Amino acid sequence: MAGILAWFWNERFWLPHNVTWADLKNTDEATFPQAEDLYLACPLAFCIFMIRLVFERFIARPCAIGLKIQANGPQKAQPNAILEKVFTAITKHPDEKRLEGLSKQLDWDVRTIQRWFRQRRNQEKPSTLARFCESMWRFTFYLYIFTYGVRFLKKTPWLWNTKECWYNYPYQPLTVDIHYYYILELSFYLSLLFSQFTDIRRKDFLLMFLHHVATISLITFSYVNNMARVGTLVMCLHDAADVLIEAAKMANYAKCQILCNLLFAMFAILFISSRLGVYPVWILNTTLFESWEIVGPYPSWWVFNLLLILLQLLHSFWSYLIVRTACRAISKGKVSHCTLLPCV
Repeated sequence: MAGILAWFWNERFWLPHNVTWADLKNTDEATFPQAEDLYLACPLAFCIFMIRLVFERFIARPCAIGLKIQANGPQKAQPNAILEKVFTAITKHPDEKRLEGLSKQLDWDVRTIQRWFRQRRNQEKPSTLARFCESMWRFTFYLYIFTYGVRFLKKTPWLWNTKECWYNYPYQPLTVDIHYYYILELSFYLSLLFSQFTDIRRKDFLLMFLHHVATISLITFSYVNNMARVGTLVMCLHDAADVLIEAAKMANYAKCQILCNLLFAMFAILFISSRLGVYPVWILNTTLFESWEIVGPYPSWWVFNLLLILLQLLHSFWSYLIVRTACRAISKGKVSHCTLLPCV
């Protein structure tokens, strides 16, 4: 085990040339990011999850009911042990041959069995009220963390001059603001990762799971090798669009269609301009070129930039989905809950 840990924390991978972990130990004069700091995120993620349950029950739910959002879910399929066994153990989408076999076994016509499976699949979907409560929780968190990030970053020199992210790197002290920002963001995404296994399972489960894992990996990686300054820029840039998409979802669930269309249009403009414009010109420029000029490349530098480039590819894919969604919305005259993107 000691050999594996020594190999994983190899200084020549994580740190620039002639820098050691001993150089980044905390002293009375300065505090630096330590990997063990991130352990705090696990219990805090549990606390955030519990806060979410309280928030949804006592704040979001009354708001939803006040907006006349119904708590009733879709119509339930009538109980049937044979069909339930097929649904849970074999398939949720039986083919024609299986439908005919079930029709003979139950003495039901095929159309009735198809209707049963459709109703049973709909039971797996969360109600509109549950969706509203989830979106309101995410909207509240994103609004808070984005506001905090803007208020914090506007006082920092690296917001206005990204070369400040690399001057004196990696000997940049960890401030209380950066530590709080990182731990809170990491805890929130850990809570989202955990809650996927307790919430109603959705068809985008794998996509959301990979999204959360990638986000957690980037946050952890940038903290451990003290790329925290540029990390704060990345987090704040991404939180901006998330506020609008959750607001658009809430408006949609509340059947405020004009507001939903307006918020989605604002979201689409902000997302595409920030992820395809600001992100490569501002973030990738400093991580790839300015850092090369000031610090120089080393192994974890390559990995970090590779992750950021992969993130840019995801931005391009999501931008395509947004444009496609916008085109569908224009043709239908409205944005529906089916077309709102689940993950950005």
